[in-house]
Amino acid sequence: MNSASHLAWPFFDEAHRGFKTHLQEWTSQQFADQHSHDESREAIDRECVSLVKALGQGGWLKPAIAGKAHGGASDVIDTRTICLLREELAWHHGLADFAFAMQGLGSGAISLKGTPEQQAAYLPRVAKGEALAAFALSEPDAGSDVAAMQCSALDTPDGYRLNGLKTWISNGGIADFYVVFARTGEAPGARGISAFIVDADSTGLEIAERIDVMAPHPLATLQFNNVLVPHAKRIGAAGEGFKVAMATLDVFRTSVAAASLGFARRALDESIAWAKQRKMFGGSLADFQITQSKLAQMATLLDAATLLTYRAAWLRDQGQRITQEAAMAKMTATENAQQIIDMAVQMHGGMGVKKGCIVESLYREIRALRIYEGATEVQQLIIGRDLLK
Repeated sequence: MNSASHLAWPFFDEAHRGFKTHLQEWTSQQFADQHSHDESREAIDRECVSLVKALGQGGWLKPAIAGKAHGGASDVIDTRTICLLREELAWHHGLADFAFAMQGLGSGAISLKGTPEQQAAYLPRVAKGEALAAFALSEPDAGSDVAAMQCSALDTPDGYRLNGLKTWISNGGIADFYVVFARTGEAPGARGISAFIVDADSTGLEIAERIDVMAPHPLATLQFNNVLVPHAKRIGAAGEGFKVAMATLDVFRTSVAAASLGFARRALDESIAWAKQRKMFGGSLADFQITQSKLAQMATLLDAATLLTYRAAWLRDQGQRITQEAAMAKMTATENAQQIIDMAVQMHGGMGVKKGCIVESLYREIRALRIYEGATEVQQLIIGRDLLK
């Protein structure tokens, strides 16, 4: 089904509706033969690289880049377009959504705060799918608590010397460059962090560990051993790395909610189709009131999450600050999607937990979204603090 009925809502204009139609035409062809795939690390790496290239060749990475001069769709990132892309890709293929999201998140700091030279050097290649980007913020003891960051960058006459670990880095091991956040010490806590562009072939940068997770994606721990980064590759002013990171996350956090919508919408579509075809007790599963009740719950949870997600996206595109709205959208969409997909698995019975079944794959895909880019509990803190201001 992959319904686009919510495109009739006033959050969208004709350009968004036309974009969605064009995107659906492309995805229906690109993923027409998509079934279960090899989940070995090597196969996932190859597929991720291939998906980035396909997205780049199709022009679908352009909306994640700010600046027409550097391959972007426009001079500012349209949040609703980013969300529509992630929702559509997630409906078809979780790794495709991941591939798109990492191109945007990994290059977002350069789009928003990079120098013209940095933007010219990196963004066109990202937009074309010729270079894989990555965002390196988390550390073993500094995930949600960014101020606890230990990775250091010592300013020297030759450039900055980076030392320390970064972990849970998406595209780790296959990225061509990393946007890395490290402590430069201008002030205590979050005010003493700076952002840098580190090329993957930099001397002293090692992949300390490849991390395998329940829904296979390229993830790694990075080790920085006295890595020299030229001054020209610092993004923004010294000590303003936390602001750079938050500005980047503000753009893409709402899109995490949109990816959740895509997973949830696919689960609902699969459940409706299954209920109609599954024969039971002389009728179909769809004939039972308990089935109809579950489908009603799933649809309502999905619409509630969709409204919050595109409210946040629309507000940001109007130039408004959306700290609270983005947190509400991310929290609600991921949590609701988890409930929807769990109900879908239950409705499918034994088939729901069979490897290769779509809802089984969705069950593994959704779980991480409740954690990354700010766990649900962190979103609750953000909302509460914002209310008390």
